[in-house]
Order: sequence, then C-alpha cells, then structure tokens
Amino acid sequence: QLVESGGGSVQRGGSLRLSCAASGSTFTNRCVAWFRQIPGEERKRVATIRFDDGTAHYASSVKGRFTISGDSAKNTVYLQMNLLKPDDTALYYCAHDAFHVIMGCWSRDYHYWGQGTQVTVS
Repeated sequence: QLVESGGGSVQRGGSLRLSCAASGSTFTNRCVAWFRQIPGEERKRVATIRFDDGTAHYASSVKGRFTISGDSAKNTVYLQMNLLKPDDTALYYCAHDAFHVIMGCWSRDYHYWGQGTQVTVS
C-alpha cells in the first residue's frame, strides 16, 4: 500500500514536497514514479526513480524544478517541487513496480498506485 502526503495549495513560485511511503512493502528493486492528472485528461508521468541507485528521469515540463529522491531508511520517495506554476495544478499519484531491465523506470507501465494528493497552484 502506498500512502501519499504533502499536497496542498500554494502560490505561484512556491514549493511543496510530496511524500510516498510504502506500507507493508519495500521499494527495494523497484521503480517509483510520480504521475499527475487533470480532470478530463490522461494521467501523465512526471518523474521516476530507480530506488536502489537513485537514477531519476523527468518530464520536460518539470525538469530543473522538480526533484525525485528516495530514503531507504524510511522506505519513502519524495517529490520536491519548486518554482510551482498554475499549470502544475493536478492530482498527483505515486506508483511503483518492479525495475524492468529493458524499459527501465521511465517507460514501463505501473500497476501499484496510491490514492493521490491534490496540488493547487494559484
């Protein structure tokens, strides 16, 4: 089970840090991803991380502003979001799945999802 937290409302240019904690499982040998979704649109990939070695990838729209990281002691993945824009407003989801040797973390499908946390930038 994934438990997300850290969403909220912030003004343009502000920062938020989202957390994704694994309950009853571990992120070892896993990919963890953050997606976001606006009503009426498809869910979009924002950032992914290979938990074991920290290899990260980002969507072009967030590169340089968002940072994904993992804490093995807390079995938690974070998404630090800086310089937030109104276009970042969305429901943010955390997901995880096994690391895929061919597709890596960015391209693979994800099958285990959290409940989502709302981010609103005004």
